[in-house]
Amino acid sequence: MKKVLTIFSVIILLSSCMPESQNKHLTYQNIVILSDMSSRIRNERFPPKDDNEIRKIAQYFKTECVKPGEKIGDKSSITFSAFSEKIAISVDVNKIKNLSEKQSFINSTGKYKNCGLEKKLVDFEDTVKSLYNRIANPGLDLISLLIEKIENENIVKQGKVIPIGIDTTFINYENHIYIFTDAYLEYALSEKQKNSQYYFGALEIERVRQYCVNNGVDITTALKKDKSLRLPVCKSKKNKYLNLHILETHERDKDTKFQTYRHSKGLRDNEILEAVWQKWATESGFKSFEWKKY
Repeated sequence: MKKVLTIFSVIILLSSCMPESQNKHLTYQNIVILSDMSSRIRNERFPPKDDNEIRKIAQYFKTECVKPGEKIGDKSSITFSAFSEKIAISVDVNKIKNLSEKQSFINSTGKYKNCGLEKKLVDFEDTVKSLYNRIANPGLDLISLLIEKIENENIVKQGKVIPIGIDTTFINYENHIYIFTDAYLEYALSEKQKNSQYYFGALEIERVRQYCVNNGVDITTALKKDKSLRLPVCKSKKNKYLNLHILETHERDKDTKFQTYRHSKGLRDNEILEAVWQKWATESGFKSFEWKKY
């Protein structure tokens, strides 16, 4: 018995001397910017403002995500494309695997003095401006295209687990999709006649408005009670990793000259569109949803 107790004590002593595992949880940002490039960008009633907002996102990527001069080994990325095209430009810090070279790129030093992060972000903004001057889409099946991009264009980054001895590093990504649009889901009427699944324009907005008026309910209640007023849900395994941001650029029922609205508060176009988008995103399983007017 004494021998058993001695062995047990030795085991406890040895286990107490073993180092504890050190687990690290690291989170990086994957920012995807999409623009509908519709007729809104050449609408004289509404001055162009996408450039400034996209510049803010690019600066956020630099100062809050990658953090030159402060952070080591970042893996964040930012991409831009029009809905009608593939990715036009990308700045992906994680493409550089060597840590020393990566830091040189991030800080724009050494061999990356003139071709590092600083230069790549200038190129990023220049490419965005060039695309806005070149591309004009009269109307797109926006949600169908969004679904296709999520499923087929590898824009969603998923985390991974890296075991190193008794230690484990958990790599996580916050995926953000920023959509620049006036939020109206309109495309050619000839195409609507073939497929109106994700069409939501003036007539559809008016149906929601009239339902609210006739039944004395708000927009949220109307969408809850009548399924025909909503967009069809589209669930995907990837949606749960995505934070969806809709940046509404124009309010068509607003008179910008006199700063008045065609409809009363609670029944305005943008309020209906926000509710419709939000219900679709929530029921489709997106991680989060943001609607921003600017």
